[in-house]
Amino acid sequence: MPSKTRFTSVWAREAPAKPPREQPSLSRGQIVRAAMELLDTEGMEALSMRKLGARLGSGATSIYWYVANKEELLELVLDEVYAQARVPDPAVAGWRDSAAAFAYGLRNAILEHPWSVALIGTMPSLGPNAMAVSATLTNAFELAGFTGMTLDYAASAMISYTLGATIPEVSWLNTVGRSSADAEEWMKAMRPQMEVAAADYPALLARYQDFEKIDINSARHVCFDFGLIAVLDGLEARLRQS
Repeated sequence: MPSKTRFTSVWAREAPAKPPREQPSLSRGQIVRAAMELLDTEGMEALSMRKLGARLGSGATSIYWYVANKEELLELVLDEVYAQARVPDPAVAGWRDSAAAFAYGLRNAILEHPWSVALIGTMPSLGPNAMAVSATLTNAFELAGFTGMTLDYAASAMISYTLGATIPEVSWLNTVGRSSADAEEWMKAMRPQMEVAAADYPALLARYQDFEKIDINSARHVCFDFGLIAVLDGLEARLRQS
């Protein structure tokens, strides 16, 4: 059987030692920001230590004083994505508003940084921002009245809905384009193919034609909102049953 590679998180080791004086003056924060800019503009395939070093005006060797390898760098940038999913204090905002803020915040962060889709679920989220968001979300459901394993189930349901609704949306946007004009052009191009594919399903074809009359980007937001409210209502009903 193939051996399993042991993963060592960047958050589980000591901070890097101070580099020699001849190395360019950098910080881990600078490196992470530059990496995110590179990922945002060119995507995951373009990220390399050499290219990142050139962007920072230093060599890849300088980066290795702060980040041991590319996996550690990916951990760091993923945690910055979670930093954008800010969750208000549920004791002040209430558990529903806190949970909703988490969902909207994480969705917006993923849409802004679509490369993060490749990391979520494959890269452990052990950073301080991910931990803070997770703790606040769990606290929200605890204040709502969930206990024991149902507390974890409730938080998992919220995370699963957010990711399940957002990740296919990111994939679609990467294919179609991110403006309303791009989406409209794609819909028009698909129309003849849809008419053939849905020839035996006139109701589906009529629904597709209705979508051509609305702003697709607005519809995406309303769709997410509808599903989120349905999940929150379902969780609240579950509490009443308990």
